Amino acid sequence: MKITLKDGSVKEYEHSMSVIDIAKDLSEGLARVATSGRVNGELVDLRTVVDSDSEVEILTFDNEEGKGAFFHTTSHIMAQAIKRLYPETKLAIGPSIENGFYYDFEFSFPFAEEHLKAVEEEMRRIVKENLSLSVREVSKEDALAYMARQQEDYKEEMIRELPDGETITFYQQGEYEEFCSGPHITNTGNVKAFRLLSLAGAYWRGDEHNKMLTRIYGISFPKASMLDEYLFMLEEAKRRDHRK
Repeated sequence: MKITLKDGSVKEYEHSMSVIDIAKDLSEGLARVATSGRVNGELVDLRTVVDSDSEVEILTFDNEEGKGAFFHTTSHIMAQAIKRLYPETKLAIGPSIENGFYYDFEFSFPFAEEHLKAVEEEMRRIVKENLSLSVREVSKEDALAYMARQQEDYKEEMIRELPDGETITFYQQGEYEEFCSGPHITNTGNVKAFRLLSLAGAYWRGDEHNKMLTRIYGISFPKASMLDEYLFMLEEAKRRDHRK
């Protein structure tokens, strides 16, 4: 199997390899900072197996798509923290965005900014636990059954609308598992710095006839110094706006 890398060099392997194993073969340092991959132009998870001649690029936080996988994993860490602290909370969606991530929740109580500190503290515990992320494929029937048992109405609704026969993936870190298409980084311990920034109301699916959910925005980085720089930039922007 011939793997053509971004710089044009070619590596040959006698058997199939996951994207993360290819990264490890290239450099242990690269594997430590890898967040996702691109195989024949398609964005893929690090655990994706390559079994034929392909063009492979290892993505990191320095790449926009690689940054998205990092942010997305942090949204899962936040959701895991929320479920530990407030088990009755229902999960909606938690994507990455240009500057960080958000997750929409249905709380059984009025969630406010004073609750964010407790969520951040629990997120730090999850990061320190160095939880590996694993992925598994499930049938639509099994996915619906799982979400019904978990009483995750929003996830169940999304799965129900998927075409029959479509591949459905679940990502797991520790006790937390959720329906998600990925991609994700390999370990919660790689998220070295984060901050929950703000709250907002968000109608489910943007429809004012649906329930109002609580949206929590956040940002994360692989280095604490990067978070410090980002927060400084935000403060400077606020000062400039105040002077106008």
